[in-house]
Amino acid sequence: MLLTIDVGNTHTVLGLFDGDEIVEHWRISTDPRRTADELAVLMQGLMGMHPLLGEELGDGIDGISICSTVPSVLHELREVTRRYYGDVPSILVEPGIKTGVPILMDNPKEVGADRIINALAGIHLYGGPCIVVDFGTATTFDAVSARGEYAGGAIAPGIEISVDALGARGAQLRKIELARPRSVIGKNTVEAMQSGILYGFAGQVDGLATRMAAELADDPEDVTVIATGGLAPLVLRESTVIDVHEPWLTLVGLRLVYERNVSTT
Repeated sequence: MLLTIDVGNTHTVLGLFDGDEIVEHWRISTDPRRTADELAVLMQGLMGMHPLLGEELGDGIDGISICSTVPSVLHELREVTRRYYGDVPSILVEPGIKTGVPILMDNPKEVGADRIINALAGIHLYGGPCIVVDFGTATTFDAVSARGEYAGGAIAPGIEISVDALGARGAQLRKIELARPRSVIGKNTVEAMQSGILYGFAGQVDGLATRMAAELADDPEDVTVIATGGLAPLVLRESTVIDVHEPWLTLVGLRLVYERNVSTT
């Protein structure tokens, strides 16, 4: 089986693939202070519960594919693969790895590995043109052309960042639960904040995606808008432009990258 690991700024998502099918997944906090040995113990604890894997770390794992937006964690995961999965083919998404996605940016090295992986998975699953909206620490918008090129994107503060900022900078405000309020017009401070976050972000997604689609295709209706990321379910029902929800889009992209690179090594 293939182990895929997507390291974000806030959370790390691990997925286990049996062929093309994701059969198990886990979400843990991203902690840049964790050592390779700590990561190995954590992974062993999670995977040891799966019936298709052995009790020893590495049993049943035939390959590993990793991308990370946190350099210190990537360094430690590199050590994990070396020490604990030495005989298992491993792919770490970094310069030199073949993705098959041309990057039409002024400086392609500036684009996060996860965004290119998402573009690859989006074009694989739904064709182009498409827009991937990833609700993570930041809310990112990635545009993919009809030819499968990464055309560019937009980056906005994420939902949790905005909630934290309101609680920290507003004298009479506090951190709130991310939940749907009774109505758009809040009847108390908590509901007013929930309304501003929920419907404000839905409006942001609709506005940005609509403008990007108009630049990406002659007919904006041809553009598929794909939502992913841990906080996507909060906005799905309120957005009018999101066509499909793919919670494991990045993991699918990691599987595709692994297949492209292992077949040539």
